[in-house]
Amino acid sequence: MTIIGKRHRLMARASAVVLVIIAAKLAIHAAGWEALSINALFSGIVAANVFLMGFLLSGVMSDYKESERLPGEFATSLENLAEDVRGIALVRPDAPAGACLALLGDIGRDTLAWLYKKHRTGALLDHVNALTVHFAALEPCTQPAFIVRLKHEQGNLRRIVMRIHTIRETSFVASGYLLADAITVLLCLGLVLARIEPFYESLFFVGVISYVMVFLLLLIRDLDNPFGYYENGSAEDVSLKPIVEAAGRLRAMAAESAGAARIETVEPAESQPSR
Repeated sequence: MTIIGKRHRLMARASAVVLVIIAAKLAIHAAGWEALSINALFSGIVAANVFLMGFLLSGVMSDYKESERLPGEFATSLENLAEDVRGIALVRPDAPAGACLALLGDIGRDTLAWLYKKHRTGALLDHVNALTVHFAALEPCTQPAFIVRLKHEQGNLRRIVMRIHTIRETSFVASGYLLADAITVLLCLGLVLARIEPFYESLFFVGVISYVMVFLLLLIRDLDNPFGYYENGSAEDVSLKPIVEAAGRLRAMAAESAGAARIETVEPAESQPSR
């Protein structure tokens, strides 16, 4: 589903709830059960709920802005590792770089599966940690400064994986969500039971106010997990394009390295004179 389609789905969910509220308003009006009146206290409750939602929205937006950078940083670290390893192989053709490039390609592929919760966090970290063995094999073929740089990028990969895992598994102020849900339900119930004349104006205000409150609640919960690609109703997810493109380039680089290694092993055999 495209991003526009997902956002329309979020609006449709809010609209469905509002339609139920308006239908309840019509039924309550027909039964003559509108027992509440709009006063300053009611307006104060609306203002308090808006303030609470603003607090929740500002909190989740800080994590969301950070999350927007994480896929790009992860892709950059992967490609930095691949380019450095390939550079070592260009200087020292005998360096065992092919296996390391293949592992980096696997990490890019597995990261995409992990973001859709088709791969465990522990398994992905095991692949990242497995780079240490390949760095040790490359150490005799290059300067120590290059190995330090490779390990630094490995630490960045590990840090980003753990940060994404924390963001998507942790809810921002769960008690605040509970309070916002309760106030919104009570407000919508109050709007349904309130007497507003003329009646067509009451339908308009009930629809607009309830739509804003319900949509904000859905939006805040959606923004709370910017990596909700595995959730059917998730709409506001950060873009994975940097990791997708980096994974494709890494697979091509690993395939090129494997092809070059095969050519090097075949050519000497073909050049031997026949007996």
